[in-house]
Amino acid sequence: MGRKSNRAKEKKQRRLEERAAMDAVCAKVDAANKLEDPLAAFPVFKKYDRNGYEQSEWGWKEREKKEEMKDERAWYLLARDADSTPLAFSHFRFDVECGDEVLYCYEVQLESKVRRKGLGKFLIQILQLIANSTQMKKVMLTVFKHNHGAYQFFREALQFEIDETSPSVSGCCGDDCSYEILSRRTKYGEVSGHAHGGGHCGGCCH
Repeated sequence: MGRKSNRAKEKKQRRLEERAAMDAVCAKVDAANKLEDPLAAFPVFKKYDRNGYEQSEWGWKEREKKEEMKDERAWYLLARDADSTPLAFSHFRFDVECGDEVLYCYEVQLESKVRRKGLGKFLIQILQLIANSTQMKKVMLTVFKHNHGAYQFFREALQFEIDETSPSVSGCCGDDCSYEILSRRTKYGEVSGHAHGGGHCGGCCH
């Protein structure tokens, strides 16, 4: 009886610790989503003046895209010129992926006249700063395999890695999957252990 009782206590303790850990993850995501301005801590990055790289188009599905962009969790990082004309934007969200608090970049779009000038790289670097300042574990994004320019951009110019949840690693979709999930860890994700299963996991804090 003593051994069984101890095992039950240990099991209960593990459950409590796991729940507490997930509560802490969700608390960070909730706090990030309540920010009025994620860029408030980085005023120098509110102005862009660099040269660089092209960010490619990822296509458009009207109805699905509208629903995605109107989601209450959506954040937008906008780049405008001196006349306040929009030049580029990034749609991102603070979310939970497979137990980790993350900043997920859904999209980066640039006007053709500002491509190959470093603006895409600049926007992603800002997202990385925001992810660090909000204690997210990593920045994540999805890129299509056929979009060689974007894939090369994130893997080589920005040092993103193929994430453990990507179909090519988890094996959830076989070799036919048209996309990869890429990620780059923040300082808060560098030493975290992962005991999560594969696959593209949804959030838990909605």
